[in-house]
Amino acid sequence: MKSSLIISLLLVSSLAFAQQKIPNIDKSPLDISYCPPGFPVLKIQQKANEPLLARVIYSRPGLNGRKIFGGLVEYGKVWRMGANEATEIEIFKDVYINSKKIKKGRYTMLAIPNENQWTIVLNKELYTWGSYVYNSSKDLIRFEQNVEKTNSPVENFSIYFDNKAAGSYQMIMQWDSVKVSLPISTVK
Repeated sequence: MKSSLIISLLLVSSLAFAQQKIPNIDKSPLDISYCPPGFPVLKIQQKANEPLLARVIYSRPGLNGRKIFGGLVEYGKVWRMGANEATEIEIFKDVYINSKKIKKGRYTMLAIPNENQWTIVLNKELYTWGSYVYNSSKDLIRFEQNVEKTNSPVENFSIYFDNKAAGSYQMIMQWDSVKVSLPISTVK
C-alpha cells in the first residue's frame, strides 16, 4: 500500500512538472553595458586598466517598423529609456557627468525626449516598472543633451560607452535614427 501511494505521488508530481509552461521569451531582452566597455571580460583576462566606473541595466525594445520618437515614445513625456523596468545606472565611484559631480550609488535613468534635445534624468526611486510612478521630487539631477540624427537606423535601443581618453567616456543612447551622448568621467 505504501509503495502504491509513493508511486502515485511521484506520477502526479512528474505530470504536474511536465505540464508547467516556460514563460515566453521577452521581446525586449535585458542587457547590461559597462564603463569601461567590456569590463567583466577584461577583468577575467587580467587586462582591465581602469576600475569599474558604472554599469547600466536596461531592456532593448526593437524598432519593428514603428515610428519611435514622436510616436511610440511621445515627445515631452517621461520615458523609461528602454522597455519593461526603468533603466538603472549604478555608479561605483564618484564621477562627473556633464561636469556635475555625481556620488557613487544606484539611480533610475529616464529621459524626456524632444525632437532636438533630451532631458536625461537621474532619479533616486529604484525598482520601478516603466515610468508610470515617476516622481520628480526624487530627481537627483537633470541634464539637457542635444540629439544627433544618424544616417542609418538602429533596430534595437542600445546604451553603450565609448572611451574618449583615460577616465573619460561618452555614454551613448541610440535607437532608430537618433543618438544622444552624455559625458561621464573621473575628472571634471
